[in-house]
Amino acid sequence: MTIPADVQPDTTPLDPPVASTAPLSTVRPFYWSVRRELWEHRSIYFGPLAAAGVVLFGFLLGMMIVTHVGRSSWAFDPARQGHALVIPYDIAAFAILATSLIVALVYCLGALHNERRDRSILFWKSLPVSDLTAVLSKAAIPLVVLPVVTFAIIVGTQLVMLLLNSTALLLHGVGAGPLWGQVFQSPLDMPYALVALALWHAPIYGWLLLVSAWAKRAPFLWAVLPPLGLCLLEKIAFDTGHLASIVGRRLMGGLGEAFKAAPGSQDVIGASPQMDPIGFLTNPGLWVGLVVTAVFLAAAVWVRRYREPI
Repeated sequence: MTIPADVQPDTTPLDPPVASTAPLSTVRPFYWSVRRELWEHRSIYFGPLAAAGVVLFGFLLGMMIVTHVGRSSWAFDPARQGHALVIPYDIAAFAILATSLIVALVYCLGALHNERRDRSILFWKSLPVSDLTAVLSKAAIPLVVLPVVTFAIIVGTQLVMLLLNSTALLLHGVGAGPLWGQVFQSPLDMPYALVALALWHAPIYGWLLLVSAWAKRAPFLWAVLPPLGLCLLEKIAFDTGHLASIVGRRLMGGLGEAFKAAPGSQDVIGASPQMDPIGFLTNPGLWVGLVVTAVFLAAAVWVRRYREPI
């Protein structure tokens, strides 16, 4: 039996593909937005790594210069001796920390401005990523990512320095145990200091992100001139410096707010300040700064939503 030519066989259309019912959150847009920042801004980790390289190079040079006095350096008073040996490690941590702070400031100042200048914002706005997610992912770099990167690089650098120093001491017949004890006497100080600095500097990062989203050109001038102008205006009009004091304290006072002098430390050579988390967390300046940060970030989200490409 043959099928007539004008009769088409019954072909049931295939069922349309079932769209994924997984919520958009499973795509982890925030996570991938942060990864995007790490891909596009390699200075986030190259900057601190470069500082660590310079520190290690200088440390090696110093060891080569003073290697002929090796054993005599341990002939001093033990308190002075331990303090003198730890100084290079403190300098290394400070150099890497200062470099990370500069990287954070430069990153925030260009994070939203650069994407408008090269018009990549037109592409990123076409993706299912909200302006809030985009701004928060950029804020997470100085507040979360850079402190973690800085901590890892500081610890790695100090470990390399310790291995080199221990080898040199052992070659001169001196044990390196006291040196390791001095360097890692307070292992929680560094992570605590990094977290405290990130929270204390949060209003600065929020302000720079807002300026980066708003300024059409010269974002550095727009970030610096308004606070500077207000400080000068206060000084001229009222002959006071309250605003300048607030700005200076916000820029340079983070560690002073997070640590306090140990009791009786005036009589101890090289005594380190103690962590003061309770005093830091109950400091009104911290919470006022975080509220101001939230306002700046909300304003940056709004500006990014309506700002045209440059």
